[in-house]
Amino acid sequence: MGIFAKKITKLKGKRQHKYFKAEFKNVKISGFAAEGKAICRIEDMVVFLNHAAPGDIVDIIIVKAKRNYLEGSITKIHQKSEFREDPFCEHFGICGGCKWQHLKYEKQLEFKQQQVIDSIERIGKIPSSEFQILPIAGSKNTTFYRNKLEYTFTNRRWLESIDMLDQESGLELSGLGFHVPGFFDKVMNINKCYLQPEPSNRIRLWLKEYSLNRKLEFYDLRGHSGWLKNVIIRNNIKGDFMVNLIVSSENNDVLNDLLTSMLKVFPEITSLFYTINPKTNPSISDRTPILFYGKPFLDESMEDIHFTIGPNSFYQTNSEQAYVLYSIVRDFAELRGNEIVYDLYTGTGTIACFVANKSKKVIGIEYIEEAVAHARENATNNNINNAVFFSGDMSKILTGQFIKENGTPDVIITDPPRAGMHPDVVHQLNMSGAGKIVYVSCNPATQARDIELLSENYNLEKIQAVDMFPHTHHVESVALLIKR
Repeated sequence: MGIFAKKITKLKGKRQHKYFKAEFKNVKISGFAAEGKAICRIEDMVVFLNHAAPGDIVDIIIVKAKRNYLEGSITKIHQKSEFREDPFCEHFGICGGCKWQHLKYEKQLEFKQQQVIDSIERIGKIPSSEFQILPIAGSKNTTFYRNKLEYTFTNRRWLESIDMLDQESGLELSGLGFHVPGFFDKVMNINKCYLQPEPSNRIRLWLKEYSLNRKLEFYDLRGHSGWLKNVIIRNNIKGDFMVNLIVSSENNDVLNDLLTSMLKVFPEITSLFYTINPKTNPSISDRTPILFYGKPFLDESMEDIHFTIGPNSFYQTNSEQAYVLYSIVRDFAELRGNEIVYDLYTGTGTIACFVANKSKKVIGIEYIEEAVAHARENATNNNINNAVFFSGDMSKILTGQFIKENGTPDVIITDPPRAGMHPDVVHQLNMSGAGKIVYVSCNPATQARDIELLSENYNLEKIQAVDMFPHTHHVESVALLIKR
């Protein structure tokens, strides 16, 4: 295909990158790279694009030019890739979620699995011929799979081109939806979201209409004024719903009328909270949710284990796939009932509780003290007496002395944050004497980096990817390492 380029070299007296604002025609998309972006090449430069598929032939314009790479935007598709399908959501392309809707699901799974393998080979420096690659565990449900969503109120919603044409008819600027990627103060009003089951959409739409009819103040994200700030909707597999409305001040009469009216319309709500957050910071981790109606928690089950989920609790946002993920972890560990298991970065103890009945003893370690308190509650509520939990910095707690006091682990399960494990923690795992390490990760790159460091004493035996978030590039992977 021929490539045509129009290069702009000067803007306002300053020399610009020769490709900035350049237009290229009939470019073929060659593959995927990090963060789910598609790639193509222009001369000796790599170009990253959103919403493209390998095999597309497109026109693009360069919107960002760096020394070693470019970022582009598609202006026209001449030929669609065989991997494409029509996006199902009207908000696709602007909303920051579900960026892979334009890809067939089987191809999404293929690309995610390849991402895990590529990371192990390139970063972990282990050829794929040296370990077993199990097929990726796809999600049974590819829509309405989330159990938690947070929406933001705004008095100046993001305006689309169709809105611009309609301004003279008295355009309503208030909205309730998701932040537009890259803009802290821009929120896109959402008509229908395909992530969470009903009545999530109906609750959001009712809340917006009720508030507009009563002229309640939607929050101003720039001026930090207004009353309605956020709403968080959670649900469990059984169909119970928890709603937490975040407002800037008490305003008792208005709040009471709003919440009472909501309960009359939505009998599915079994837990109704509100949280007062007068700060300009949207974080509510330091605020106490106030129970207005119902139970103070949702109940979620995995086999015979029950987890109580409060308004601020962490729980995997895809409940069905969480069970798949934890089952793979347990299978990789091959527990017989006589093992000492360390569960690092245990969070609220979900994995620790899940494997406890097949272990002699489980020791969970987590940085966040509140999460550890929830972990202990989960163990107590399930009559689990062989699990103990410690809170603090992993690199300071997990020492040789700690292992001496609590017993040499037979199996270590580690599920760190996206940044992976601290080098001191990796070193301690190498020195731990554990026969097996089961490494769960939401970031194949840092997982591969840590596995390469663990290769001092451990061999990578097998790995399996798990799709927790269909229509996104995100992927979890579970790796089994065996002590040499």
